[in-house]
Amino acid sequence: MKPDYFNDKLENKASIIQPNEGEKFGLSTISITFKVTSEMSNDQLGIYEITLPPMAIGAKLHYHRFMDETFIVNEGELTMQVDKEEYKAKPGTVAYVPRFTPHGFKNDTNKTVKLTLIFNPSQKREGFFKGLYETLNEVPIDPKKYLKLYNKYDSFPIDTSNMIPTRE
Repeated sequence: MKPDYFNDKLENKASIIQPNEGEKFGLSTISITFKVTSEMSNDQLGIYEITLPPMAIGAKLHYHRFMDETFIVNEGELTMQVDKEEYKAKPGTVAYVPRFTPHGFKNDTNKTVKLTLIFNPSQKREGFFKGLYETLNEVPIDPKKYLKLYNKYDSFPIDTSNMIPTRE
């Protein structure tokens, strides 16, 4: 069959992910639900639903070299650190954090925070979250293993002596 250079080949490859659908992981302090994965998007996009219980830390100050991260606050008040500044992000807030921008996030309130995280490209981020699940459920948490996981998935802590997402 001769290739058709003039017409688009249309296919339905859409994914419709309903509320409460997606692969879910409960870490020691947060829960993550995969909504759009690297596999679904040919590694172009990752969309994840994050739930932070009261006083939980999502991530301490870090940056990415090869991906941008977007935060959409859906419920509660998220405390975001971007470089040396802290911001209180209320529902409806969208924060776009391009690569090489130091950032971290946490819940400093007594109410649950729900947000959507978007990574582009996704850099197979699901592997990071699965490794995080394994690493943060170990007692004690091994900082070398944590750093190795971080670095493999394009995350670089600003302070390796204070990178584990726990409160002192």
